[in-house]
This record gives sequence, C-alpha cells and structure tokens, in this order.
Amino acid sequence: MERLDSLNCAFCSTGSTMTNKIRTLTGITTSGTPHLGNYVGAIRPAIEASRREDVESFYFLADYHALIKCEDPARIARSRLEIAATWLALGLDTDRAFFYRQSDITEIPELTWLLTCVTSKGLLNRSHAYKAAVDRNVADNEDDDAGITAGLFMYPVLMAADILIFNAHRVPVGRDQIQHIEMARDIGQRFNHLYGDAYRAVARTEADPFVLPEAVTDDNVATLPGLDGRKMSKSYNNTIPLWLSAKDLKKAILGIVTDSRAPGEAKETEGSNLFAIYQAFASPAESAAMRHAFADGIAWGEAKQKLFERIDAELAEPRDKYNALMGKPDEIEDRLLAGAKKARERSAPFVAALRESVGLSSRVTAAGHAPKRVQALSGNAAPPQWKRYREKDGLFYFKLVDGEGALLLQSQGFGRPDEVGLVIAELMLMGGHFPHVGAATLAMEGRVEICAETEAVRNALVTLAEIEKEKRAAKEVQP
Repeated sequence: MERLDSLNCAFCSTGSTMTNKIRTLTGITTSGTPHLGNYVGAIRPAIEASRREDVESFYFLADYHALIKCEDPARIARSRLEIAATWLALGLDTDRAFFYRQSDITEIPELTWLLTCVTSKGLLNRSHAYKAAVDRNVADNEDDDAGITAGLFMYPVLMAADILIFNAHRVPVGRDQIQHIEMARDIGQRFNHLYGDAYRAVARTEADPFVLPEAVTDDNVATLPGLDGRKMSKSYNNTIPLWLSAKDLKKAILGIVTDSRAPGEAKETEGSNLFAIYQAFASPAESAAMRHAFADGIAWGEAKQKLFERIDAELAEPRDKYNALMGKPDEIEDRLLAGAKKARERSAPFVAALRESVGLSSRVTAAGHAPKRVQALSGNAAPPQWKRYREKDGLFYFKLVDGEGALLLQSQGFGRPDEVGLVIAELMLMGGHFPHVGAATLAMEGRVEICAETEAVRNALVTLAEIEKEKRAAKEVQP
C-alpha cells in the first residue's frame, strides 16, 4: 500500500538535504536581566552572525533550563519578556532567523525522553555541573545528592534535545559548556547507532537521524570587566544593566573603580577596566584616540564621561525600541509564537519520524483495526487521504482527496519531495490545532489550490488529525 501520511518526509525537515547553509543554535538564559557584558560578549556578535548569507541561525529562550536554578515564577516570566525584547530591540531579524521559546516547542520534551532512553547514567555522572554539586555536598559532610534535583542531573539530555531537534552543525558556547556539546554528540551517536536503520527506512534517506554538532568557542570574544574590575557577572554583583536610562547609565559608569592618579598624570590602558569597556564599544580610531588621551593624563571624570557618551550613542535608539516593546507585551508574544510556529514546521515532522523509528508509530493499530472514534468520524466511508506523486515535469506534487476520491486540495509543483512533506505536515498541524482556519491560510501563500468548499477541507483536516490522535492513543493502551 502506498504510504501517504503527512509525516513520511519528516526527515528532510532538519536534515542536510534541506539547505546548504550552516545551522547554528544558541540558547539564551531566562533567569535574569541582561547587562553590558551579555551584550558585548554574546548578543551583539550573535546578531551580527545571523546576518551571514551562509548561516541559518536558531536562537531560543531556554526557559525550561531556567527552572533548574530558579523557583521564582514571576522572575522567570519577567526575564522571558526582557530577554525577548532585548534581542528584538537590538535588531534580530526574525524573518531571517528562528527565534522562539524552548517551552513552545512541544517536541523538545518528547525528544528529551527518546534521548534519555539511550543515555547511560554513567555519562550523566560525569557532568561537570553534577560533579561540582556532589563535591560541595561532600565538603559539607552532606549526602552526595543532597539538594540535587533530577533537573540538574538530566540537564545535558535536555540540552542535547535542544541541539539535535534542529540538527545544528555548530553551537557557540563558552569553554565551560564544551562538555555538554560533547555529551550531545555521544547521545546523538548512540541514537543513530540503535535506530539509524529504522529511521532510514521510515524517512527513505541514506542519512542518520542526527547530525553530530560541533562546539564553537571564540577566544577573541570580548569579556567585559565589571564595576570592580572583575569579570562582569551577576554573581559578583558588579554589572551595568543593559537598559538603564541615560541618567542611570551615567551614574553607573561614574561608579567604575579607577586608581588614584590625578588629572594630568599619565595613565595606563593595560589593566584599566574603564579603557577595556570603552574599547568594546569604540572603533579602532576611537580606541587609539582614548589611548593617547590616557597617555596625556586625561582626568578620570572626563574619561568616564567619554565612555558614557560612547555607550549611550550605541544604545540610545535600541533603548527606545526596548521600552516600546516592553510596553506592548502582546507584540512580543506574537513574535515568539510566530517563531515557534516556524520552528515547529521543522521539529514536528522530524520528531514524528523519530517516534516511528523507535516503534511508536501511530499508523498501525492493534489487530489492524481502527479505533472506535476513528470509525465514528469516517462512518462506513473511507477517510480522507493524502496522495503524493511525481509528474513528467520532474516536480513533486500532492493532493488531498475525500473518502470518495473527490479532490479537496491540489499543490503546486515542488523541486524536492521533502518540501511536499513539510507543507503536508503544516496542513496537518492546522487540522490538529487550528480547525477554524480560513481559505487564505489553507492556500499556504499560493502553494496549495483549494478545490472544494473551505468547510469540507477543514473537516477533512480535522478528521485526519483525529485519526492520528486516536491511533496514538490506541497504541499507548496496547499491552
């Protein structure tokens, strides 16, 4: 029997055949307020990298991860809003990049469980974060696992799911996170070994399910000193928050610790946290001029004023955008939900293929019989079905027909079969989650022609979604 389910080509949703671009993925902590160090060391370079033509960038708010170390719901909710507004205000192009909340991608927890089942406990025992927590307990004469949650222990698996669900090639991280990327590689490789053949049969591909990611570290990334000269960090309470008003920003900069050299006395740029911060914002020519001013004995107050003016010049316009966005939380929410929808066009069909690969297919029910709910939906008539085919023009097409064979939807031609699978998967999502969509949405920006009454098409999609749901439920209750 021809396999016509919408998830057949799921493998192409994230596989290397989908695009020749390098996929990079960055997780963003959502348990605090961003500061200048975050901006210079992570946000600014990431947004610049997202504009490269050869890169496909994924940025997500790691709010599931935040639950591991923060038990304050209000703080997490506020931080999610602040972080999203920050990246949008600083110019992240969400039409170009993928920008979403981790918790909005429902396939991530499912993939986490699939990966958990192939991950050895011994691998997780070696996690630096877990070992450090155990060492602290031992030093305090506590039980080894006192106060350690399963969330902390399982953190590497969730991080692996974040990465592998979109088959990221590269993951920019600090050196303290390299081990987690190596663990993601180990976990992905284990899954490939156990289920690779099954996946290739399901997906009709020669590729493994998962690309093995590479950790990318940049020794030249700017590390900004804080007010006291140590690395700017919330842990040291020495940060300069990113979105201070101009007045408060100037006040914070005046609090930067300097030495006691008087005006007119030459000052060293080496080891000067004030100069280091200035250099992170200034052009090479401006840095050279400030270096010369230091040698000429610029007063610390004047140097701090120049630093304030330079930072404010870069952040004034984004600050206004940020404040405007924070006043319109619904707009931020809409952008995040749109990003999640775009991301799930990749993740939903891919995880469905992985689910089938491990034996959790919803296509076959016990004794070959359809669940009662499915029978009620379709009555004695055959249910709607997808038909996919290739024409003499070399292009790939699909159509949706009702139980009697009447045409409901007809696609345009696509250059690759995976594109057909993606569009079908998106239409199936509409049936499962948005049964009242209109004709314009169903037309998928001209990719699909509606060949029957819109209501008939919607009903067919809802029926197919219910069939999938019932098959899955029947599978779960089988002994």
